[in-house]
Amino acid sequence: IPGPKIPDEQPLTNQNSIMSRKKKSWEEKLNDARDLPKTMQIPEKLMKRWGIGKMLIPSPVEVNAVMKQVHKGRLITIDLVRKFLAAKHGVKATCPMTTGIFAWIAANAAEEAREKGRKRITPYWRTLKTGGELNAKYPGGVENLKARLENEGHSIEQRGKRFFVSEFEPKLARLKP
Repeated sequence: IPGPKIPDEQPLTNQNSIMSRKKKSWEEKLNDARDLPKTMQIPEKLMKRWGIGKMLIPSPVEVNAVMKQVHKGRLITIDLVRKFLAAKHGVKATCPMTTGIFAWIAANAAEEAREKGRKRITPYWRTLKTGGELNAKYPGGVENLKARLENEGHSIEQRGKRFFVSEFEPKLARLKP
């Protein structure tokens, strides 16, 4: 038995349904710069760590471009990506949260491109977390990253539940502005 009709109730259609919106691809997310990059004053809660000055909010494409510079046999940490971008823009720091999110988007966009048959993709597996840790949130998780890095000659060690590249510091890339 149908319930009472509520005035102004509209049936769900493709026009007004939340579900009708097309989900963005990873590549679309990567290329969605909005108003980025931009600089801003370092927020008060971060001044204790970074001091007074300006902070960069990078664009996803910019983070991806840095990740693309890392050649086979070399590595980079997300902290080095942040330092490189800060120096490039002449600011004191780069936002760690957006840099991490944009590296994750770049990784997923690269994997999406590989699935479409592209051969040259961003080598996201070479971008490590602080201390040389593998980023389990990247496509394929730790197993994928481990296989790719070992294939390039890196040794992986497990510490508890986390995985790290052994002696990664000498293998860090030297980036060009």
